[in-house]
Amino acid sequence: MPASLHKQSRRMSLIEAISNVAVGFGLAIATQMLVFPLFGLQASFADNLALGSIFTGLSIGRSYLLRRLFEAIRVCSVTRVDGLSPRSEQDG
Repeated sequence: MPASLHKQSRRMSLIEAISNVAVGFGLAIATQMLVFPLFGLQASFADNLALGSIFTGLSIGRSYLLRRLFEAIRVCSVTRVDGLSPRSEQDG
């Protein structure tokens, strides 16, 4: 099969990432508004937006760092199998 059928474009990756963050943010706000009162916590809509923003920012950072970690692991495992150094793989 052509490689284009296996690889997501950068544009579609960006659209997917933005969609994921937007859906997660909306879900976080709705969940907070429903669950906080069950624990006796009262937060205004603005407070929920602020908390949702903080958690969303942390989630984006966590996702990025884990993605980079797993990419580093992948590169190390490929270079070990191929007998290449990471530098020579980038240059080639």
